Amino acid sequence: MNRPIHTDFLRHLERKDQALIDLYIDLRTFILEQHPDANELLYHTHALTSVYSITDKLGDSFCMIPIYTAHLNLGFNKGTLLKDPHKLLHGTGNLIRHIPVTVPSDFRNTKVKALVKQAVAFEIADQDAPSRTTGKTISKIKP
Repeated sequence: MNRPIHTDFLRHLERKDQALIDLYIDLRTFILEQHPDANELLYHTHALTSVYSITDKLGDSFCMIPIYTAHLNLGFNKGTLLKDPHKLLHGTGNLIRHIPVTVPSDFRNTKVKALVKQAVAFEIADQDAPSRTTGKTISKIKP
């Protein structure tokens, strides 16, 4: 998987520490390996965030990577609805759960791979209509 990082996103990402940048790139690659047809929606609000969706809609997203000042997470938008037998997911919100990521082994394993695949399958089953847009990067970042 070799989808370039959008220039709008890269402009903000380059301000982070190199170790965090490298970790983000590896996690992004991991997500896109699991679902290469994912659309990547990019935001810069309280965190620099890439969101992965089966359509071009935020509401159809299966996971996200918010990047904070010194850490990042692998978030699942409907995490409370996923089966999590290994208790990987953290959080107390109504829907969103996350996995804290500090090293590649936090996500490069069969348990997280299965969770991502489950989240993708959940969104595919839950969507209103198939997307005409797949495998695109869509920046929502204001210049």
